[in-house]
Amino acid sequence: MAVTIRIPTTLRPLTAGAGEVEVDGATVGEALASLEASHPGFGSRILDESGALRRFVNVFVSDEDVRFLQGLDTPIPDGGTVAIVPAVAGG
Repeated sequence: MAVTIRIPTTLRPLTAGAGEVEVDGATVGEALASLEASHPGFGSRILDESGALRRFVNVFVSDEDVRFLQGLDTPIPDGGTVAIVPAVAGG
């Protein structure tokens, strides 16, 4: 299944500046693995050593945070969009 992944500005150097990338995947985990295969470097920035989402990275499918769905097993509808949003902190 083809899905679109929205890439945050801070990670666009890995996609030659592209703000969106088309990948295959039925779940968030599959889509992220496909993203890593086509644009190496995403895996270590998005996933921790155990393969879970890093706590400062939010991932959304259809505007829903996957942490409140099924995590990396969250299904993505065909033609759906996944948004990677790094957490922002400051004071």
